[in-house]
Amino acid sequence: MASHFRSYIWDPALIIYQIILMQCIYYSFLGLWLAGVDSLVQNNRSLDQIFSYEVLGLSSLQGRLSMMAFILNSLTCAIGLWFFIRRGKQCLDFTVTVHFFHMIGCWIYNSHLPAALSWWLVNMACIALMAVIGEYLCMRTELRAIPVNSGAKSNL
Repeated sequence: MASHFRSYIWDPALIIYQIILMQCIYYSFLGLWLAGVDSLVQNNRSLDQIFSYEVLGLSSLQGRLSMMAFILNSLTCAIGLWFFIRRGKQCLDFTVTVHFFHMIGCWIYNSHLPAALSWWLVNMACIALMAVIGEYLCMRTELRAIPVNSGAKSNL
């Protein structure tokens, strides 16, 4: 009889629901981080901050604060991977999927692929942070000692 420990069953519906959940987490927390940053500097909120690649940059205070919000969002999304995905092997897959759909959203919003180097660098850094921290958290949980209930000990 084969062991069922850590068996993985192909469940496309679960994967689709997890992708949708991670997208919701990504945009919800990015919106919260950007709202927090905007409240610090009394700036107007706009969808440009999420989808326009021209906003991200080191030349302006708003660009630097938006970059900080994206980096902080990758940390909160790593915690989302830990809570809802729970598998270290799948963290990179879900991270790339979330950022791929974000790139498609930016493409649709701007009518062309992002051309700013700062946008690509920020998103690559966010992918790396989210995947590595998410994998670390999931692996730490997966590698916890499994308690074995051994009943009464006999003195041999």
